[in-house]
This record gives sequence, C-alpha cells and structure tokens, in this order.
Amino acid sequence: MRKRHHHKKKPSFIKKWSAKLHLWFGLAVGIIVFIVSLSGSLYVFKDEIQGVLRKDVIYVEAKTITHQPLSIETLKEKVSLEINEKLPISSVEIPLDKNKSYEFLYYEKDKKAWNYFDEVKINTVVYVNPYNGEILGVYDEKYDIFPILKSIHWSLLLKTDLGKYVVGIPVVLFIMMLITGIILWWPKNKTARKGRFRFSWKNITTWKRKNYDLHNILGFYASFIALILSLSGIYFSFPWVKNAFHFALSGSAELPKEKEIKSPDSLLSAKKSVFDLTAKETKELYVSSSSFRIPLNGKNKKGKDLKNIPVTVYGEDGKFAIRSQLVFDKYSGKLLMNKPHQQLTTAEKYANANYDIHAGSYFGIFGKIIWFITGLICTSLPVTGFLIWWGKRKKKGIRKLS
Repeated sequence: MRKRHHHKKKPSFIKKWSAKLHLWFGLAVGIIVFIVSLSGSLYVFKDEIQGVLRKDVIYVEAKTITHQPLSIETLKEKVSLEINEKLPISSVEIPLDKNKSYEFLYYEKDKKAWNYFDEVKINTVVYVNPYNGEILGVYDEKYDIFPILKSIHWSLLLKTDLGKYVVGIPVVLFIMMLITGIILWWPKNKTARKGRFRFSWKNITTWKRKNYDLHNILGFYASFIALILSLSGIYFSFPWVKNAFHFALSGSAELPKEKEIKSPDSLLSAKKSVFDLTAKETKELYVSSSSFRIPLNGKNKKGKDLKNIPVTVYGEDGKFAIRSQLVFDKYSGKLLMNKPHQQLTTAEKYANANYDIHAGSYFGIFGKIIWFITGLICTSLPVTGFLIWWGKRKKKGIRKLS
C-alpha cells in the first residue's frame, strides 16, 4: 500500500508578496531603522535624566527668593555681559514655579550648512536666578548628547530640511514592513495561533529558532505602537502626511494661518519694560500653567523680524500638547491676542500634541516606558531579521552544493 504524501500548502498570493516586500524593504533600510530606533529610544527619558543632572541649576536656593524677581531687561544684560556672546539672546523661558530659575537661550542656525554641527551655529542654555541675577549654569546644548541624539533620530546628523527626507522615506518603508510583518505573522488556524503569542523554548535548542521567535513574537507585540511612532514621525517629514491628518480631523488640509496683527502703537518708542509687562499679564492670565517663552531678539524661527511679541504658554511641564498663544504689542506691551488651548480646533490641538505622542510623554511616564521598550524592540528587528535571511541564504547554498 502506497504512503500518501502530504504536500505543504503553498502560501497565498498576499503572503507570498508580503514576504518579498518585507525582505526587500528590510535589506534596503534596515540599518537606518536600527539607527533611528536606537537614537529615539535613548532620547525618551531626556527630561528625567536632565532633571536629575541639572537639579542644582533648575531650582534656586530658598533663601534667595524675594517677592519680586529682577526685570527681564536687567537679567538679559547680566547674561549678555557674563556670557560675552556676539549673537543676541534668542528667548527666555519663565516658569510659574517661584522655586525655579529662568532659562535664557542663545540659538541660531546657518541655513546654508549641510550637517548638524555646521547648521547649528549656537545652542546655549543659561540658567539664571531671577531674584539676584546669579548665573547658575551654562550648557552648550549643541554638543550635549540629547540634541545630538535628536539630530541623529531626525536627520542622521544631516541638515534638517534634507535629513528629514533621508529618514522619512525609510520610515515609510518601515511602515510597509510592519504591515507585511503582521500579514506574515497572522496564523492560519487556532493551533498555529498558540505558538505566535508566547515563547515556547522548552525543547528548543537552536539559536536560529530562538532568533526567529524573537523577531516574530516581539515584532508582533511592538508593531501597533511602532505604527503610532512611525506615523507621528513622518508627520514632521512630509507636508502631505500633515495635511492628511488635518483633513481627517477638521475637514481642511491646512491649519488656519494666524493673521499678523498690525501694531497700533508702532509710532511710539519701545518701552524698556515691555517684556516685563508681557510676563506680568501672562502670569495673571495663565496662573495654573507650567511656563511660558518670550522671544527677545525680535525674530521668529525662520529669522524674519517679528511685528509683535508672540508668547507661547505651556500647560504642563515637559509637554508641548497643551499650548496657548498670546500676542503683545512690541512697543507698548499691550495685549493684542489671547488664544487659549481650549479654543483651538481638533486639528490644531493634534498639531501641538504630535511631538508628545511621538516621544511618549503625552501618556506620562507609563507611556515613556512603553515607548522605550517598543523602540528597543524596533532596534532589534533589523538584526534578528537579517540573521533569519542570512541563515536561509546559507541553507540554500548548502543545498545547492549537495
């Protein structure tokens, strides 16, 4: 009696092409996915680490606290004299917590540069005791580990405008890899499903099988958070992604543009106390906020002259999601516009929250831990995936020889 041969069922068309795309994309962008994932994971706990390392400069001594801090102009002059920097101070961040120091920032870019170290001309943070003007600490952020990690993650240390595409395109391919990976993982039946959710290494001794399980099982668990990370990442890289988000949330592809408010007091000479007037009113309007930032050099991020003084108010420490905007006349300090977070459209709120979602801080410390673990798993996927491919390649080579 002849034995029946059970032929292995051929994979479906979808699984066949998913496997090919998964492999091709993985070999093409695996090294970039590894670098971007690792640098992003290491960046996650930046605020917590800096909070510990810079505790002595972030907080002022209780005995120095007085009822009224020195004027911003006075503090600005003290910083300028002591730092002796040719470039003007860019901005000051003022905390609502009276126990904290002010942060004066020097920041300027060279648009013609091609890499991070040439593009960032200066990025220096100066911590100042607002009650006596004492400089508590000066940090050259340009060469600090976290801004460098951020630049690696964002642009592989290339110029920002160029690098975001160099990273953005591989991330789009990584999204395709995640989708094809889920298709390949998806079990045919209940029996197969049992082995896809957990490690069963009791009778497994070969490293190849363990490596396969690491790639397969960890990849599945990480894939859903990794999709959120990837989509929120390419939001920064491609305008069409940003427009798609905005359209889905508000029915309009673009966010409403803020109209420039003409200064009613432009014929007046600027008051020396204009920054203090803006700070005083901001504190009164947003008592429960975390901090607010005032530009001091009269220029915006693109280097163009500001018609007024825009003040950004941050609702929570270490987050950008809850943001309110104020505009003051740059001559008289009169309030021209007040746009609290509550009045923003859903699309505008998401635009403010996207960075926090991408970094995990939107979901608090628990979110950061999950994001960190997911980032490490994503870092491992190109390695375990390459080893699977290499093992199969060697196996095919041995078969051909035999």
